[in-house]
Amino acid sequence: MINVQQDDFVVADEYQKLADDNQDGAVVTFVGKVRDFNEGLGVQGLSLEHYPGMTEKVLDQIEAEAREHWPLNKVTIIHRVGDLALGEQIVFIGVTSPHRKAAFAACEFLIDFLKTKAPFWKKELTSEGSKWLEAKASDSETSQQWSTKLTN
Repeated sequence: MINVQQDDFVVADEYQKLADDNQDGAVVTFVGKVRDFNEGLGVQGLSLEHYPGMTEKVLDQIEAEAREHWPLNKVTIIHRVGDLALGEQIVFIGVTSPHRKAAFAACEFLIDFLKTKAPFWKKELTSEGSKWLEAKASDSETSQQWSTKLTN
């Protein structure tokens, strides 16, 4: 399931949807939140925009790629857009698999590639005003490391 939405999500509800059968031995989830600092500045909020239709297509492709590498049953990707306050949830990634190592790896892969491939734009409200965020080199390096991990 892939959703790009303004509304918040309830982690317990999303977990229950993933864990509602006995087919898998592992459920791994990740939740990203708005934090109060970035690049040395205080952050008061975050605004997220996306490219409707294209964003979901890219997320579908990332999910398909994860399924090529690991035995996954269920995958949930929820990403919020709009104006978010400190502490609010931004993203939920959840996967199920027969085995924990596959579930952990797939969850990490999904968030790493979501951050670098999906067309989302972030604007932070900082102590020095609003500013659009550039892609971080460290996020690109992390996603590039997957090609080495997946071929070994």
